[in-house]
Amino acid sequence: MDGWGEGRKRVASLAAAVDIPAGGLETRRRLKTCPTQNRRGFGSGQINCVTLRFPRVPARVSESLVLRTYPLKEADLVVSFFTRDQGKLRGVAKRARRPKSAFGAGLERLSHVRMAYFQSETRELVNLDSCELIQSQFGLASDYLASVALDYLAEVSDQLLPSAEPGEKFFRLLLAVLEELRNQPAAGPWCAVTYFSYWAARLSGWLPELDVCLGCGSLLDDPEAPERAYFSRGRPGLMCGHCRGAVGAEGGASELSAESRVMAREMARRPLAQVAAAGWTQPKGADLRRFLVQQIEAHVERKLITVRLLEAG
Repeated sequence: MDGWGEGRKRVASLAAAVDIPAGGLETRRRLKTCPTQNRRGFGSGQINCVTLRFPRVPARVSESLVLRTYPLKEADLVVSFFTRDQGKLRGVAKRARRPKSAFGAGLERLSHVRMAYFQSETRELVNLDSCELIQSQFGLASDYLASVALDYLAEVSDQLLPSAEPGEKFFRLLLAVLEELRNQPAAGPWCAVTYFSYWAARLSGWLPELDVCLGCGSLLDDPEAPERAYFSRGRPGLMCGHCRGAVGAEGGASELSAESRVMAREMARRPLAQVAAAGWTQPKGADLRRFLVQQIEAHVERKLITVRLLEAG
């Protein structure tokens, strides 16, 4: 058997040893001139060499939700994405802004994808290799309120989620809210947005008790003597009527109705589909949304841009 045949047999055995699938390994025959005698004692001639080409395999593939993208240079994008197994990451997608990009529509806002990327311990940004689209939110783009609701979900998630910290429950929350937005376009986004705001604050550990006064510790939902509940910007909780007057917050305080507090308790123990079945309009739960947004803004220390657009719609 000639040298080329022996080389092919060695390649086949090596591929089997490292468990490379059929077709995943290429061989290339290269003729190399030897200036001296070969080992058989013949004169200068050509030696058959076999070069291995291993397939380029990404270091990680994670189920992900794209949060935001930022332009970089002329054709690249910086992508903030939330993975199911590694939490929120940021990476560079090379040539993603070109017409024939390998990423396609996979980097659109809140697209559900399988993201392939290379990660290095010495670099903050990962290198994105490709993404496989699982579920697009393109169908919601024609509805203005639903589109703004997507912006709100992406902004809150990008601000609340810490970097590289797994959050399986938050990931499942986003998937459930996105499914509700797709399945109930006529009902509007109000139930999905309120439910997301409640659980986003709760999973982040920033949701205060909704049945206890922040000032005196009295029970607001006491069956014998129920109290009215108030909240104001900069205070991490609810106040009874007496404490509201004691801290001088009468002018800047808003009331959180008893109905909204019952609604929050329902959200704590029932899935989104059951909560949405009750029927929602914009006024329903508006005070609860305002309270939750104030809690989120207080902890991220910035105003949420999409809130005003959403409530004005």
